[in-house]
Amino acid sequence: MLIDIFKDHNKKIATLVGKQYAAGTSIRYQTSLKHTQEYLQWQYKVSDIDIKKIDYDFITNYEFYLRSERNCANNSAFKYIKNFKKIVGICLSSGWLDKDPFINYKIRIKQVDRVFLNGDDLQAMADKSFSTERLNQVRDIFLFCCFTGLAYADVNKLRRNEIVKGLDGEMWIFTKRKKTDTPSRIPLLPSALSLLNKYTDHPVCSNLGKALPVSTNQKMNAYLKEIAGICGIDKPLTFHIARHTFATTVTLSNGVPI
Repeated sequence: MLIDIFKDHNKKIATLVGKQYAAGTSIRYQTSLKHTQEYLQWQYKVSDIDIKKIDYDFITNYEFYLRSERNCANNSAFKYIKNFKKIVGICLSSGWLDKDPFINYKIRIKQVDRVFLNGDDLQAMADKSFSTERLNQVRDIFLFCCFTGLAYADVNKLRRNEIVKGLDGEMWIFTKRKKTDTPSRIPLLPSALSLLNKYTDHPVCSNLGKALPVSTNQKMNAYLKEIAGICGIDKPLTFHIARHTFATTVTLSNGVPI
């Protein structure tokens, strides 16, 4: 049965979180399972269904459900369908399905205009002195991500011993991306190194060996909204935007290879 197979798959993913998968991957598959279960109730009034009943119509109706009932945009619907397709792939490989129901099905991800900060935005943030230490701290960590391209999860786990001097005599970040567990080598620009040095004696850094005193993602993003308002930046600041800023504004102006 479909849901039993989906649950078994998700259980295996959850077991491998931190080893082969990021926690976010497990959460996304759990959300996909939830949407699939709700779709079965909406379309068929059942809690589970025989895998052999999954056909082209099942998939197109599932996409319609995601767009209409769940109000998913194109790219969100694409990701949920992609997750579901993996479950179908497991069924095909195991011989539980004779024909791939996705053969004639097509859905494409749409390119979206990514938000990023320009040089003036970065300067406005860097020059601003906030009345509370928490805002100054969050601003500094956000700018560090802009100057390095690190995601929130990566800067949160970054340790002082991952900051090393390279063969070129310059300082580098030698770490692994949490999401993919792949090695990452990032040159430390002077602005980023200055921010690191600023927190050398911070209790979180000196006692725990962390590179920066990072709070929870939810708190950090909430403070970023406050910072954007104070600095007059009319953009929805998040740590995703920091990565986009590195890939555009920072790399282009500093000659950093992407």
